[in-house]
Amino acid sequence: MSPVEPDAGAAGPAEKPRHRPSRAPRTPMPERGAAERAQDFDEVALGYTEEMARAEAARCLQCRNATCIEGCPVNIDIKSFIGHIIDGEYEKGVAVLKERNALPAMCGRVCPQEEQCEIACVLAKKGEPVAIGRLERWLGDFDLACELEKRCVPEIAEPTGFRCAIVGSGPAGLACAGELVRLGHKVTIFESLHAPGGVLTYGIPEFRLPKAIVEAEIFMLTEMGVEIVTDAVIGATYTLDELMTEEGYDAVFIGSGAGLPVFLGVPGENLNGVYSANEFLTRVNLMGAYEFPKSDTPVARGRKVAVIGGGNVAMDSARTALRLGAEEVFLVYRRTEDEMPARREEVHHAREEGVEFKMLCSPSEILGRDGFVTGLVATRMALGEPDDSGRRAPVCVMDSEFEIDCDIVIVAVGTRANPLLAQAAPDLERSSRGYVLTDDEGATNIPGVFAGGDIVTGAATVILAMGAGKTSAHAMDRWLAGRSRAV
Repeated sequence: MSPVEPDAGAAGPAEKPRHRPSRAPRTPMPERGAAERAQDFDEVALGYTEEMARAEAARCLQCRNATCIEGCPVNIDIKSFIGHIIDGEYEKGVAVLKERNALPAMCGRVCPQEEQCEIACVLAKKGEPVAIGRLERWLGDFDLACELEKRCVPEIAEPTGFRCAIVGSGPAGLACAGELVRLGHKVTIFESLHAPGGVLTYGIPEFRLPKAIVEAEIFMLTEMGVEIVTDAVIGATYTLDELMTEEGYDAVFIGSGAGLPVFLGVPGENLNGVYSANEFLTRVNLMGAYEFPKSDTPVARGRKVAVIGGGNVAMDSARTALRLGAEEVFLVYRRTEDEMPARREEVHHAREEGVEFKMLCSPSEILGRDGFVTGLVATRMALGEPDDSGRRAPVCVMDSEFEIDCDIVIVAVGTRANPLLAQAAPDLERSSRGYVLTDDEGATNIPGVFAGGDIVTGAATVILAMGAGKTSAHAMDRWLAGRSRAV
């Protein structure tokens, strides 16, 4: 739902009255009913109306020391953009957002604000924090609803003459590109798939992040001057050395993510009907398999689907399977719900829509007949002492195996770095797990080559990847400043 444009006089009088925070409870997010939304891929959350956004913004204390800003990985001036909503100055609010985040409509939808800026809100100490993410989404949507010539485009510095290459068009690459082009550098993004956006496009389902939103915000980056080259695999189409020598780029940022799926290593994983979450979601989200045969790419639509894992990707997979027509979807997780890394909102939505949670269960074998999945053998688990993650480690309960009847198994237990990167840059230092080693600003051991996001940290959040991209962009700018400018 697009926000309504403000009235001409919404900005208020020239002399603004002193803001008195509202003591109203947190404004709930309007949502489509579970029974209706589980049948299609339309967005679940409908977004605030203008009235709701103003009411929620009015709860903000406008603290002198705004601790919420410290909780944001890209240091958005949260106090100011909410202040502009309070005053009805929506265009100014958008401008404040885009000083630090070129993708507010996307981040407002998928970032875990409850673990970052909102948990740092003063109101969270004794009650519910300001709904910062929902307000960010509202302003982002307000900007997208404007005519193209009225949309907010950040100022671009004078051209420096330097050319920068970005490997990957996911959150880290997009954020890095946006900062570099603002600083006056010429930027080209190389994307291996046929559409830009990385995990924003292939990984996050339409019902959480509409692809029209992704396309619109990426389009604004191209309006700023960012060039995007698709179907370009770094490691096959080009190596890093070729980018910097034959292609003439002065600096390179690697933001290729960590998209190689991890499997369980149990018998039966080679059966037909076993998917990695990466393949399953890519087929549906990027290739439009939910519209097959109108689209070219099919996906198996199971009657009973078991999804292994407890993160956001597992939730996305389970909810997608429901929308594809599964009669039953089971989420199999080896810990309890309290230990699940998925956002509470996503867990709530999945349960509302009918996903059945099988907690304290660990798969030990996938069963099949004639090469196709027929079931899953799982072992009951109990929680022991905390492990390195701080969560209590699951321990097998002896003689507790049982079977789950299913015809599709989706494995969503994590990802790792793609070894193709080694072909792109054999001299690039990597960890034993294949992740790129960098300093705190993203610099690698190769001069002029920087990296950030999941390819450095392993799977993390969209906003953390964006923060890494921005940090590297400014480090690249400083590195380039120490060199003679390109002719």
